[in-house]
Amino acid sequence: MGLPLPSIEHLGLMTILHTVAGWLAVAAEAVSAMMAATAEDKGGFAMLKVWGRRSSFNLQKVMWLVGELGLAHEHIPAGGDFGLNDTPEFLAMNPHGRVPVIDDDGTVVWESHTILRYLAAKYGRGRFWSDDPGERSLAERWMDWSQASLQADFLIGVFWGFYRTPEAQRNMPAVNARIKACTRHFQLLDRVLADRPFLYGDSLTLADIPAGTSLYRYFGIDIERPTVPNVEAWYRRLQERPAYREHVMVPFGELYGRLNY
Repeated sequence: MGLPLPSIEHLGLMTILHTVAGWLAVAAEAVSAMMAATAEDKGGFAMLKVWGRRSSFNLQKVMWLVGELGLAHEHIPAGGDFGLNDTPEFLAMNPHGRVPVIDDDGTVVWESHTILRYLAAKYGRGRFWSDDPGERSLAERWMDWSQASLQADFLIGVFWGFYRTPEAQRNMPAVNARIKACTRHFQLLDRVLADRPFLYGDSLTLADIPAGTSLYRYFGIDIERPTVPNVEAWYRRLQERPAYREHVMVPFGELYGRLNY
């Protein structure tokens, strides 16, 4: 027995459905092509630009967070032998002529800790940034302590005063006083880290980045150091992180005995 022939109305509906299906297929191909082109464009152009030299302590803090967040970026060497930071274009971004500086799709930010907060707030919510001011302060207090106390005594007093200063120009009494201050700072950190893997609990936060950046240099130069097993364990944990190894564990021999760099 033969199949019943479709009616004229049925043929009209089928034609319409086939036409619509064709349109949908064309639209789907167009959307797919647009998405592919967009992905290709994003792969070719980093929206985030970062200026600074890799051996810059302050740049390393920023780049470590950039690495932890997995942000596509363009690094532009600046400062030291690279120059650029005294050009009109750079001074228009940062009138102080200092690195690091970032340009995030038109938003320019300078000062390393301000950059850390900006990137964490924009790209690291829930991991590096909390909307609760009280919760956020638990990490930020360590950032500010590191900059005001640890960085002043270690980076300026010891790393600059001892490592970067030519031997004949060193003020060793002043350097030794800063080394003793660093001993107190790292002993404090050792007590804090006695019951936790990171400065603010069980995972890496902004609290760890400024102080943690100093460890590669602190343990890498020839100075007297206290026994701080918890700090050393913290340092080993940081070394396990790819972003830390790539952006913080950067050889700094080029800086030895060089004040003007």
